[in-house]
Amino acid sequence: MSDDDAIRVLVVDDQDLVRSGFKAILGTYDGIEIVGEARNGAEAVAEAQRLRPDVVLMDIRMPEINGIEACRDITSNPLLAKTRVLVLTTFDIDEYVYDALGAGASGFLLKDADPDEIAAAIRVVADGDALIQPKVMRRLVETFVAARPRAGWGSAEAADGRRAALASLTDREREILLLVARGLSNDEIGTELFISPATVKTHLARIMAKTDAHDRAQLVVFAYETGLVSPAR
Repeated sequence: MSDDDAIRVLVVDDQDLVRSGFKAILGTYDGIEIVGEARNGAEAVAEAQRLRPDVVLMDIRMPEINGIEACRDITSNPLLAKTRVLVLTTFDIDEYVYDALGAGASGFLLKDADPDEIAAAIRVVADGDALIQPKVMRRLVETFVAARPRAGWGSAEAADGRRAALASLTDREREILLLVARGLSNDEIGTELFISPATVKTHLARIMAKTDAHDRAQLVVFAYETGLVSPAR
């Protein structure tokens, strides 16, 4: 892979040693290039706009602007439409994880993940997919959706928008969205519905467009928010 083809990564963390560690470790992997770093959310947004990275490796708890707000600013910027945010957390069940997904993050990663896992996660996110293994994603989203009242899903206008988006889906698209929320991969969905993975991918692209979902992670969130899927009890 040439330097031009390398995944360009921006590392964001308020601890100097953590940033240095990520830069030193990830810089040894073929196909991954560290193009910059930032110490807080405000710097992260500015550097993302300047560098246009493929992936932002984003800490959550930082001064000035936290990782959630920075993630929202980055993913809502049309000029950064190709930039994906991979959020770092110290907890596997963290109240901020759901907020990060809602803000447009493509997934989350534990800070104590080993280097191979981090590199693999960056590649997955850069490829436009959700970081979290589908079944893990399902359990995670169920945890947060079960804990939040319906009134917590935002304004009435936002709720109306989600209902309208759900109503716009065809029967086949709803069927596929249900299977995504169950944790099935594209290959597994294709097997279940007797269609090719390429056809599944086409349907997913249409579903994302109709629901304004940034990626597969937000599709799962959408399915739970709208009540299409109910949390397991």
